[in-house]
Amino acid sequence: MTTLVWDYRQEYENERADILDAVETVFNSGQLVLGDSVRGFEEEFAAYHGASHCVGVDNGTNAIKLALQSLGVGPGDEVVTVSNTAAPTVIAIDSVGATPVFVDVDPDSYLMDTGQVAAALTPRTRCLLPVHLYGQCVDLAPLEALAAEHGLLLVEDCAQAHGARRDGRLAGTTGDAAAFSFYPTKVLGAYGDGGAVLTSRDDAHRALRRLRYYGMEERYYVVGTPGHNSRLDEVQAEILRRKLRRLDSYVQGRRAVARRYEEGLGDTGLVLPHTVPGNEHVYYVYTVRHPRRDDIIKALKTYDIELNISYPWPVHTMSGFAHLGYGAGSLPVTEELAGQIFSLPMYPALAPDIQDKVISAVRDVLDGL
Repeated sequence: MTTLVWDYRQEYENERADILDAVETVFNSGQLVLGDSVRGFEEEFAAYHGASHCVGVDNGTNAIKLALQSLGVGPGDEVVTVSNTAAPTVIAIDSVGATPVFVDVDPDSYLMDTGQVAAALTPRTRCLLPVHLYGQCVDLAPLEALAAEHGLLLVEDCAQAHGARRDGRLAGTTGDAAAFSFYPTKVLGAYGDGGAVLTSRDDAHRALRRLRYYGMEERYYVVGTPGHNSRLDEVQAEILRRKLRRLDSYVQGRRAVARRYEEGLGDTGLVLPHTVPGNEHVYYVYTVRHPRRDDIIKALKTYDIELNISYPWPVHTMSGFAHLGYGAGSLPVTEELAGQIFSLPMYPALAPDIQDKVISAVRDVLDGL
């Protein structure tokens, strides 16, 4: 049997009764769209984070898009972010008519190099958009200071950081708004697409509720800026409510998997994840680094192990973003990482014997390089 970088089937077996009960709860409720399950999840997810408001949406990309729109970011504005991220981060910026401006990442943590942000600011800069990548948080203190000094917005991309903390503070609780994805692979994953925006700003909250429902405050009547059909599905919301109660246990499970990797691979030539001091890593993915990455992945296929690269193409090198004008070498750390990083299997239900198989195979392959 092929060992995958992520597999939901064991988790489903463990939680099957609760997941199916969630589905039955919705189907028996008489409300299939924006009903009690969405409202309940919004309240509970906000409470988990100590935030004033949560608005459920249909996916993480639209969570970023609507967060930006709700704060008034649009054409003519620049948003400072990173290229070492999933393309949807940048697609969301582009979709509101704003221009993404990239800074490089730290070579150890792979997170935004906040020391480069000040030099990237221009009179058109409107928003800073750090990405809490791979399961740990960007240091937001210097970004908060820049935002206060220059009158900028701060929006957190938390798609990969459910439950992660920095200096005791949860990801998603610092900026003007925070966007989350509940794609099935996430630390808190649905059984389909889903997303949410957290905010403690009442104005953003009101705008978000309109924007995710065509721009309507009442049915059939659009107010102000036309919005989108971006509603969180009622079934997914009820499943997420159940899984939210287990989020902390999922995080502990991921950390246990990470510890086994550290014990099994710490003495090899593989560069293992570096946790920044002050961070509490949740290991959305277990990203490692080696200059012969492609040879390693190819060799592991002979062991029936399929791995993933997050991400093989920096966003600024993609043809779809060539108009931004970033040439080769413009973000040297990001570009170097793209040729070396890859992810080992990581999910809470990963059985120790399967992980031992992966560790043994990786050691064999490294020994043979």
